[in-house]
Amino acid sequence: MTNQFHRALNRMALFTAFLVAGLILFYDPFLQIASANILLNGIIIGTTIFGIGLCFVEMFRLLPEYKWASAYFKGRKNAQLPPRLLRPVALILRARPVRISAATLNGMLDIILSRFEDSRESIRYITNTLIFLGLLGTFWGLIVTVGGFADLISNLNFADESVMTAMQNGLTRPLSGMATAFTSSLMGLAGSLTIGFLGLQVQLAQNGIFRELEDYLSAHTSIAATDTVATVLPQISSATNELNKSVKELKQTFSEIA
Repeated sequence: MTNQFHRALNRMALFTAFLVAGLILFYDPFLQIASANILLNGIIIGTTIFGIGLCFVEMFRLLPEYKWASAYFKGRKNAQLPPRLLRPVALILRARPVRISAATLNGMLDIILSRFEDSRESIRYITNTLIFLGLLGTFWGLIVTVGGFADLISNLNFADESVMTAMQNGLTRPLSGMATAFTSSLMGLAGSLTIGFLGLQVQLAQNGIFRELEDYLSAHTSIAATDTVATVLPQISSATNELNKSVKELKQTFSEIA
């Protein structure tokens, strides 16, 4: 199971290395794109870096969970408890009998799924935030572009011989707005795709430990309680019929005496 963790971590590291290498190779175009609106694009870049760090933190937080699960599967029942996600399940398994019931299995699997989903909420939020920032930059740039064209047209004097020069000078603001719109959208989408891929690797690692636990616990699940009920029910039905017969005979006896 630890191999699954290492494969996911290696994919994350390789993807991040390619990303850094691409930024180094295309540093000048990237700098031009980022400088189109240094404030908004800087926020997008900072959010992306924070999201990348958070994905790696969530990944490394899974390592103690993997170590505990591996030790438990090897028969070391008193292994050190995991710190966060699997701790409630580990406490239940430490005090459980040799086999567990199907209801207990379903409850433990639900606990694991809910905790895994809660741990990924921050990554989802950052992904959605990057998309929002990209759209915000798009609308911001469109507003600046439309306002710039409106001011340009209202201030043009076509009777003036220098109208072309004035038009060229007035196009600076609309073009800067278009640059803001396109660059912020591009960086927001790129950031969301980056965090989305890294978050997917975290989810795959979590799914790996969930499947291993599900397979192991399913192999140690007992359905004896269901079989016992199925065996006892006919006996209860037979005893009820005998009781009814006895009551009827008793009533008949009392009626004859009366």
